[in-house]
Amino acid sequence: MIQTVQGHIYPEQLGFCHSHEHLFLAEGQPAKLNPALRIDDYEATIAELEMFRSIGGQAIVDAQPLGSGRMEAELAEASLQTGTHIIASTGFHKLAFYPDNHWIRTFSMEELKAVFIHELTAGMYVGTDSHPPKEYTNHKAGQIKTAIDAERMADPDKKWFIAAAQASIETGMPIMCHTETVEQGIYLTDFYLNEGVPPENIIVCHLDRKLDNIEAHKKIADKGCFVEYDTIGRFKYHDDDSEISMLKQMLEWGFEDSILLGLDTTRQRLKSYGGEIGLDYITENFIPHMKKYGISNNHIDKFMVKNPSIAFSKID
Repeated sequence: MIQTVQGHIYPEQLGFCHSHEHLFLAEGQPAKLNPALRIDDYEATIAELEMFRSIGGQAIVDAQPLGSGRMEAELAEASLQTGTHIIASTGFHKLAFYPDNHWIRTFSMEELKAVFIHELTAGMYVGTDSHPPKEYTNHKAGQIKTAIDAERMADPDKKWFIAAAQASIETGMPIMCHTETVEQGIYLTDFYLNEGVPPENIIVCHLDRKLDNIEAHKKIADKGCFVEYDTIGRFKYHDDDSEISMLKQMLEWGFEDSILLGLDTTRQRLKSYGGEIGLDYITENFIPHMKKYGISNNHIDKFMVKNPSIAFSKID
C-alpha cells in the first residue's frame, strides 16, 4: 500500500506522479534563508493543483518534513478539495532550516525515531516549527525525508540518520534523501544500506543538479535504489537537453526501473504564485521534449507512473 494524507491507496491507484515537490511552505526559517521557500497561499496552491489535475496529474509527493515549514492541515485539505493523492513527509531537513534552539537539534536518536514512527503510524504532529511534538492530526506521513549536506557530512553525530533508518525498517516506509553532491548521495546510500534499509526503500534526490559524474548515478542505481531527478526546467543549473541526454545514458545502462521525476517546486517555480514554470511543465514541455529525443512512451510511463507506485509503497 501507499500512504497518502487521506489514507492508504493501492499502488495502481497512484497514477501520474511528480515524485518531489513543495506545495506548501510556511513563513519561517527556510524563508529567512530564501524567500522562494515560502508557499503559503492556500488558494494559489489549489489553483496550481487544479491545473495539474486538468492535464492528467494524479499524485504529488510533498518533500517538506516537520519542523521546517510543513503545513499538515493544508496538505490534507488540498488533497481532499482537488482529488490529488498527496504523500507527505516526516523526517528532517538541513540543519540550516532550523533555528539554533530548535528541538530537532537536541532530541536523542530514540526520541527522533519515535517522532518519525508516530507520524507514519498515528498522525503528523502540528506546530513543530515552534515547539516539540505534542498535538497531532489523524493525517499521516507516507515517507521519511532526510537531508545531507557538507555540514552534516562533517558532523560525526549521525543520530538523525540512524533514527530515520530504524523508523524505515520498523514501518516499511521509504526514505527520501536530499543530497547536494553525488558523493553525498553515495555516502548516504551506503549508510542506509549498512543500517539494513532495503535498497528499494531508498530514494536519492537532486543527483541531476550537476551532470559531470553520471557514473555515480549508476553506482547508486546498481545498488537497487531509486534515483530521483528534479532539475527539470531549472536553467540556472543546465538546460533540458542536457537533462535528457543524462536520462538517455541511464536508459542505455538499463536503469529504466530506477528513475523518478519531479520539479522540486518553489514559489519562483509555481505559475499560480507568479513563478517561471508550473506543475504542468513536465507534461506540457518536458515529456514532448523527451519524445523528440527518442525516449519512448513506455519509459515515460515508468518514470511517471510505474516507478513511483513501487518507490512509495510500504514494504511489509
